[in-house]
Amino acid sequence: MANEDIIKMLNEALEAEHQAMVQYLSHAELVEGLNAEPIMARLKEIASDEAKHQALLRELVGSYLRGIPSMKIAQAKSAKTIKEILEVNLLDEKDAVALYTKILQKVNDEKKNMPYVFWRLEHAIRHIIMDEQEHIMELETLLER
Repeated sequence: MANEDIIKMLNEALEAEHQAMVQYLSHAELVEGLNAEPIMARLKEIASDEAKHQALLRELVGSYLRGIPSMKIAQAKSAKTIKEILEVNLLDEKDAVALYTKILQKVNDEKKNMPYVFWRLEHAIRHIIMDEQEHIMELETLLER
């Protein structure tokens, strides 16, 4: 049962990562103006990070927990201006950190029931949280410009 709960949470995160990658790539194409190029490049780099998170989550669900990785995508959010694009993605990154923190807590609660996969899950989730926190700092910096 614990594995099923963790699989469900990881699949929710996987769906959000699918959405994030598509959203970042779409938003990168909408950026225009004097500072467009560096913002566009950074949004594409973050999309690449989100693709790596997807691959990692698929591995955790499929190979480590023997579940079926979700192929669904969460609802992407539209934005028109650079400010809106940065704000929407900043909010999503904060939501992602909150979700991964809940997943990490669940993994820690269940570590005695899954000692062989616990360390891999914990390490992977902590790594993703650090990436998402870096994205938050970068988006906040871009918003301040």
